[in-house]
Amino acid sequence: MERINANAAGIDCGATHHYVAVPEDRDDEPVRHFKTFTDDLHALADWLLHCDVDSVAIESTGTYWIALYEILQARGLDVTLVNARHVKNVPGRKSDVSDCQWLQWLHTVGLLRASFRPDAEIVSLRVYLRHRQTLVEGASDHIRRMQKAMVQMNLHLHNVLSDITGVSGLRIIRDIVAGIHDPVQLAQHRDRRCRATIEEVQASLTGHYREEYLFALRQSLELYDIHQRQMQTCDEHIESLLQDLAASVPEPEPPTAPARRGRRKVSANAPSFDLRERLYQLTGGVDLTRIDAIGPYAALRLISEIGTDMSRWPSEKHFTSWLTLAPQNKITGGRVLSSRTPRSANRAAAVLRMCVMSLIRSNTALGAFYRRVAYRTGKAKALTATARKLAILVYRALSGTLVYEDPGAEAYEQQHKARVLATLRKRAQRLGFALVLDDAPQSASVS
Repeated sequence: MERINANAAGIDCGATHHYVAVPEDRDDEPVRHFKTFTDDLHALADWLLHCDVDSVAIESTGTYWIALYEILQARGLDVTLVNARHVKNVPGRKSDVSDCQWLQWLHTVGLLRASFRPDAEIVSLRVYLRHRQTLVEGASDHIRRMQKAMVQMNLHLHNVLSDITGVSGLRIIRDIVAGIHDPVQLAQHRDRRCRATIEEVQASLTGHYREEYLFALRQSLELYDIHQRQMQTCDEHIESLLQDLAASVPEPEPPTAPARRGRRKVSANAPSFDLRERLYQLTGGVDLTRIDAIGPYAALRLISEIGTDMSRWPSEKHFTSWLTLAPQNKITGGRVLSSRTPRSANRAAAVLRMCVMSLIRSNTALGAFYRRVAYRTGKAKALTATARKLAILVYRALSGTLVYEDPGAEAYEQQHKARVLATLRKRAQRLGFALVLDDAPQSASVS
């Protein structure tokens, strides 16, 4: 086969050793292994440069490849990160040596496809936000433990308050931990907007306050507070990084389109600073929050996963395929064997699916689309289909070809009705009939 990358090397990454293969004519020992310590990684880079290697293929194995990737990239090498599923060797030849040689040969003949990795600045933002999401999940776990401890004491606070970590709920829990167990006194923290009456709150706080359950509640509350402080510190670093990233981008023009109408509920887990303005500067004047269901925090998480440069994907179809939101067709002999959407741990796709959940009952075009698809194919497929629509809107917005304006559910239904009528007219014409609309609304007859 024709050699496209003549100066290519392949690296099989491991926890303790990295196995490296270079072209056989570059060294008397074309396959070597190096330890994963930093000095050994620099020695690995020196050896590749000594062998006149300018392009390296690395198999993404866990997180072992990250340090090596960054060192090789800093040394000026073109590093291609490849999916382990795409480079499986032939059965029966499985070893670290054969794997790195297999990678080197595939990269030499140009059969490897690079995995997406955003720019270094976006990678830094992604690390912060992924760590922040871990803190959010940890805090949620301790909320469940607090609720469990209270249920064990027969305190059903979660039945009268929508959120036990709200202002009223935390005041009550802190008083319980401090030793106040009088239901009348605890119920005084009830907010006037609470739907439950003060008598119901008092009844929910009447229980048996056993010491062991109070101990579990106290420790869970302390761990919850620790996670909240850690999130606050993480938010400060995120805000500082966003300011630096926005400063490196030319100042965008003031937005010409008005802000999206309607009240948007701010996520309780979102950072406290103004995300919308920072994102508008970072994206060069693109307001992703104009798209229904995408709030500032969701937009920030999307940017941290996909970046702002949509030229990394040739088209919106490539983008949705990378997100694993498009069907993976398997066709042989003209027959479709499967067209399922593949499973994936893509975080950007997970954010889009979470955004779709707020559209289910909304009076928007995307909400109407979800309900129509859900009625025909089920909720699971409708969730994926609507997430794909959101992904296309995000792609077009970041590409500068779209300023989204919601047409509304009624306009979408009228557009869908027009498409259905056009399809019926064509079908009737092929069968030798003519479609005649009755005077009554939403009815038709075929003659």
